[in-house]
Amino acid sequence: QHYYITNNLSKMAFPPSLQTIKGICILDNDGKRVVSKYYDTKDETFSTVKDQKVFEGKVFKATEKSSSEIVAINNYTVVFRSNVDLFFYVFGDSRENELMLLSVLNALYESISMILRKNVEKRALFDHMDSILLICDEIVDRGILLECDANNIVNRVHVKSEDIPLSEQTVTQVSYDILKSFNWLSQS
Repeated sequence: QHYYITNNLSKMAFPPSLQTIKGICILDNDGKRVVSKYYDTKDETFSTVKDQKVFEGKVFKATEKSSSEIVAINNYTVVFRSNVDLFFYVFGDSRENELMLLSVLNALYESISMILRKNVEKRALFDHMDSILLICDEIVDRGILLECDANNIVNRVHVKSEDIPLSEQTVTQVSYDILKSFNWLSQS
């Protein structure tokens, strides 16, 4: 009988995985999507944009007046933080460590706060959307936690265009440098 119980428990145990983050989401104070990154699109909850928005609606409804930092929704653990007109969310499977999810959330918020010079608002976020998306990519890649130190994240995101080889610069960066060299930008 002891063998039977042990054998059943091993079948119920989930295999360990590095993919701990299911998604990162930033919503405005109306529950509308500002930024979202989903890392488990095989999961039926996140398989389509419509499904993602339904989940975001449930998350927003559950958290907009909540005083706690952690909620459980549809077998997911959701940690969140709000500021002025934005809600920041990080979610993982229901069995994920809440402290680990919270450290990802704090790294996200602190990095964004540093980039926006403590002016964490929707308008400022839109003005720096490229940096915000890079921050998300520096923290999590395909659901795998990469970095939780906000200073390291900001240093990686804030690489100056002069330090990037020409072959790796975007068209916008190259155009900006050309216009700057002709002093066309100083006239406007």
